[in-house]
Amino acid sequence: MKNRGLVALLVALVLALPALAQQSGSTSSDQPAVQSAPADQSTSSSTTGASGKPALQPDTHEGFWGKLNPFARKKYVQRQTDPIRGRVNELDELTASNSKMIKDVDARAQQGIQLASAKAGEADQHAIDAGNKAQMAQQTATQASTRLTTVEQVVGNIDQYKAATQTEIRFRPGQTALSQNAKTALDDMATPLKNQRGYIIEVQGFSSGHGQAAIQTSQKMADSVVRYLVLNHEIPVYRIYVVGMGNAPVEAAAQDKTTKHVSGGRVEISLLKNSEEQLATTAMSQDQQAAPK
Repeated sequence: MKNRGLVALLVALVLALPALAQQSGSTSSDQPAVQSAPADQSTSSSTTGASGKPALQPDTHEGFWGKLNPFARKKYVQRQTDPIRGRVNELDELTASNSKMIKDVDARAQQGIQLASAKAGEADQHAIDAGNKAQMAQQTATQASTRLTTVEQVVGNIDQYKAATQTEIRFRPGQTALSQNAKTALDDMATPLKNQRGYIIEVQGFSSGHGQAAIQTSQKMADSVVRYLVLNHEIPVYRIYVVGMGNAPVEAAAQDKTTKHVSGGRVEISLLKNSEEQLATTAMSQDQQAAPK
């Protein structure tokens, strides 16, 4: 009986030693941490992690069993791993927050780039429109300058008429009425004058005979020509100048430099034009060129 009791006491003592060692290790591990806090305060405050908190320091207390306790309990393991688990969770949250912040910054940057590209495209379009308007303005200014030059030339030559065409109509002696051939010749000359400007018609009548009778006869022949032009072709009267020359001598060919008198009656119709018609034609052609196609 005494041997059995001694064996039981030894077994109980062996089983109680790990528990006592665990308790003494936990209490001793807490006490040095508290005591060493002031010594390590400067290093921990200077060394911080990504979350802004002091970095975890390794446990240097070995305890009864050294660094590895074969009889470690669950609470002891949890007490050792809880700070690590908390720091890992903090790092996960910080990583998620940084990732979200990076995505927001990237989205804003992309939006800013798209907006800047749109503004640049709009500015390019405005520049193209401004260039087109400037080109149109330059073209209009050039046309205006050309037209002004033409007008100056026309104004300078407004009273200078040049002979365009000349038609001669002959009458038999004592006759003042127009023949069919004379009417056809007048039609050929007056038809193109419709809606034209800048011209005058000079009508000169020549008649054989002497004195005042010849002048009156030549005036009657010229008046018959004027009457036909006004009634049949609506030529304005203010554009016709009539002169009864009578039996005035007519210049002969340039080679003999002599003069001769006409036999019977004759009317010379001269069409004279100045630069006004040229100005109208030039302005019309410029307007046609400037008109959009």
